Amino acid sequence: MRVLGIDPGLRVTGFGVIDVVGQSRSYVASGCIRTAQEAGLPGRLRTIIDGLFEIIAEYQPTQVAVEQVFVNVNPQSTLLLGQARGAAISAVVMRELPVAEYTALQVKQAVVGNGHAAKEQVQEMVKRLLRLEGYPQADAADALACALCHANHSGQLAGALAKQGLRVKRGRLA
Repeated sequence: MRVLGIDPGLRVTGFGVIDVVGQSRSYVASGCIRTAQEAGLPGRLRTIIDGLFEIIAEYQPTQVAVEQVFVNVNPQSTLLLGQARGAAISAVVMRELPVAEYTALQVKQAVVGNGHAAKEQVQEMVKRLLRLEGYPQADAADALACALCHANHSGQLAGALAKQGLRVKRGRLA
């Protein structure tokens, strides 16, 4: 299974791609899609969609995990983040890939073991779990953490489905 993790943001959308074989997780790629403020909201959303289309075409993920929006103190910021997240999910759905959603608490719990871990702790654990030489940029690390969280959860899901005589094939029940 190849998992694309996405940490949506209007200014910076992080992405991370990992391969999952049994209990083994290996790094494929990560980075950030950066948008220009002067492009306006529609232009920024278009940049996110186009960027994800390119990433999906290049890395051919079979599963996608997206971090859910947290409610911010500033309602306007929350709304803008939600629109960036919607653009990311739309890009994935248009490429007919299955999408799983995880809260920041779930992602941190899965990767660090503490749902209230600091960004630096997430970066450190992503570096260790994927045996990276250096630290990924914060948004890319969050996206890789989201992919790792999905890898852990999807293994549990596959096991539960197998007990019921079902299996997941290319993101669909078979």
